[in-house]
Amino acid sequence: MTTAKTRVPAVEGWFTTDADAPALRGSRCRTCGTYAFPCETFFCGNPGCEGTEFDEVPLSRRGKVWSYTDARYKPPAPYVAADPYVPFCIAAVELAEEKMVVMGQVVPEITVDDLAVGTEVELVVDVLYEDDDHEYLVWKWRPLGSGTGGSDA
Repeated sequence: MTTAKTRVPAVEGWFTTDADAPALRGSRCRTCGTYAFPCETFFCGNPGCEGTEFDEVPLSRRGKVWSYTDARYKPPAPYVAADPYVPFCIAAVELAEEKMVVMGQVVPEITVDDLAVGTEVELVVDVLYEDDDHEYLVWKWRPLGSGTGGSDA
């Protein structure tokens, strides 16, 4: 008998796993309004601000590719790679509202040949790796209208 694996974030607290609308968890400085990801906890990253209080906010789920590349070489630990290693695409995405850039993997089956600077993408949740009991989830970027990859958790 096969039992379902428990789906858990690979990095706790950085994103939600809502099946309909997963989102990155960011912060917004109460003093100047600067957004940050991951959440700021001590001081504002804006050099012109001395703010130390933040609100946790969901960040935009959509954005445009700012830059992209492929990961031809296996990343070092703590990254858990497939064995054998399978190269994947990485994109730096400028979030629609916040205008900040967030890096992340692109869904499987999308390669650098499928992307261009300015490609519109959306955030999805997908499995990074699994063990006997768990599927470890991360956010990934999926080109709008691609219908490819992502196993929205």
